[in-house]
Amino acid sequence: MLPLEGVRVIAVEHYAAGPYGTLQLADLGAEVIKIENRAHKGDPIRQMGPGGDLGNLDSLSFQAFNRNKRSLTLDLKSDQGKEIFGKLVSTADALLCNLRGDQPEKLGLTYSQLKSHNPKIVCGLISAYGRDGPRRDWPGFDYLMQAETGYLYMSGEPDGPPARMGLALIDHLTGLTTSLALVSSVMKARETGEGRDIDVSLFDVAAHQLNYVGAWYLNEGIETSRSPRSAHPMVTPSQLFKTGDGWLFVMAQSDQFWTIFCERIGAQELAGREEFKTGQARRENRDLLTEMLDAHLSTQPTAHWMAILGGNVPCAPVYGLADALENPFLLDRAGVVTTAHPNRPDLKNVQSPVRMMDPIPNQPGPCLGADTDDILRELGYDDAAIQNFRQIGTT
Repeated sequence: MLPLEGVRVIAVEHYAAGPYGTLQLADLGAEVIKIENRAHKGDPIRQMGPGGDLGNLDSLSFQAFNRNKRSLTLDLKSDQGKEIFGKLVSTADALLCNLRGDQPEKLGLTYSQLKSHNPKIVCGLISAYGRDGPRRDWPGFDYLMQAETGYLYMSGEPDGPPARMGLALIDHLTGLTTSLALVSSVMKARETGEGRDIDVSLFDVAAHQLNYVGAWYLNEGIETSRSPRSAHPMVTPSQLFKTGDGWLFVMAQSDQFWTIFCERIGAQELAGREEFKTGQARRENRDLLTEMLDAHLSTQPTAHWMAILGGNVPCAPVYGLADALENPFLLDRAGVVTTAHPNRPDLKNVQSPVRMMDPIPNQPGPCLGADTDDILRELGYDDAAIQNFRQIGTT
């Protein structure tokens, strides 16, 4: 049995943060019912990015975030839609929603509004800036959080413009944070019979990830800024170096690793130089060390140095996406999964990082409303009622 088998989660979600969180739950066996509005053509991510051969209102982006879920089309603003939703809540363990901060209350998605249907329901509510305060009705996205919480300031070369991360990492971390809080709260609700609201914002998650550099500033006034070559702010050498055909990231973060590094690359003389004998000396002479190591490492390609250093000194090649996703190590770890999509039998996605004895479910993301009739029947509606809902636009 998968660990979340028997847990039902309602997902009023779109784009990335909410869907990424419920993706983790679905991969672990939870039944995730994704609520979509047919009149709005469902989750907007269905129409974002490549994947035209997957069919109407489907995309590779949608498939990446929504595998192993069910789709129920429902107008949450209509009286009939509210009735159906209430019945669905009575059967569920949790709700996860990622709408603007003022929307859950307007749509009746908070614990106080849903507990009459199910006192054990847990409501995980993701927003950009929180559900209270002056920004509760502000829209917001990942890159804005990176900008305001210091990520861009700390990223990039010192003489260049600020730089964001290449991925929407705050969306993903917010989804993960919410899914953890949701599962934890479901455990407590099953014990006590009482659910709760969980508020998680992109902004708060982004700020929380400042972690140790936040502690440095809050306690010692140390403001971490950009370092050349993406270097660690306190340890040298822990940065990028040029090779004969690209880049190598080396993290020789102790005197022991520094000595082994110099020995294995055939530059023992560097370890003995006064300017590089201690960690503090190496940090103070980082520019000189970078120049000398660039000259040495540029004599051979990255693969040569990986063969010598791999497993002995912490290091990694700098790959583009093609090399990263075709990396033999990733493939050996079954890091790419093939899903039998109706319109593309060999649809590929990155596999869940969780490894268990039981296989991770591997169903494609659903067509818009694919499970509507089945879910309505499960809730006790007959075919005539289902047909009527369809005709009046409830589903």
